[in-house]
Amino acid sequence: MEKMKDKTSEIRYTNAKLALDEEQEIRKAFKQKDWNEIKTADSWAIFKIMSEFVEGFEKLAKSGPCVSIFGSARAKPGSKYYKMTEELASRLVQQGYGVITGGGPGIMEAGNKGATEAGGTSVGLNIVLPHEQSHNIFIDPDKLITFDYFFVRKVMFVRYSQGFIGMPGGFGTFDEIFEALTLIQTKKIGRFPIVLVGREYWSGLVDWLKQVVYEEFNYLSEGDFDLFTLVDTPKEAVARIDEFYSKYLLSPNF
Repeated sequence: MEKMKDKTSEIRYTNAKLALDEEQEIRKAFKQKDWNEIKTADSWAIFKIMSEFVEGFEKLAKSGPCVSIFGSARAKPGSKYYKMTEELASRLVQQGYGVITGGGPGIMEAGNKGATEAGGTSVGLNIVLPHEQSHNIFIDPDKLITFDYFFVRKVMFVRYSQGFIGMPGGFGTFDEIFEALTLIQTKKIGRFPIVLVGREYWSGLVDWLKQVVYEEFNYLSEGDFDLFTLVDTPKEAVARIDEFYSKYLLSPNF
């Protein structure tokens, strides 16, 4: 009983602290700043952003053809999609691709693990988060980069990937997949294959895009649905990547 009370008190304290931190952040956003404060803060931010771009360009330029794998940090080792991601990364390496992930736990860890154990390039683009996401241990030491800025990190995903694979995930995964789709749709980047793995997970979203966004509101074009492919297995996912490049007689060479 005492342990339960202690646990309840700990949860209440944590929630209260989170609420206080959130309130302070909101108040901070509305606080009036003088010119020197603005100039100093913005100047240092510019230098930090530049340093992240420079480090990313230097390390990733030597990585060779890679495929980015997106997915949930909450997937547990040994779970269905964790194991599928390990197999997927291994198959990509066998076909000559390196693997890029967000560098954290869950699906990201599985991707890096599969690539490393298959003897391939394993890149981790980690991000500093309030809950302190730490990088996984399966990233090549010279290909681990930790970012403060999400937008710089996303530039690296897009600039150095020859394909994107979406495993089941949450807001972060949706953000990364839709970022790639938007850039390809608007022709800001070249056409690269985008593969979503797991019909049981993604089909509801795809149905909504077709039935509501496209058919009911006409906010998408019919051709937009050709920008991605839905599959169920790692074998199918890698086949889609290979099929895409075989049309142009291209294959990865290290």
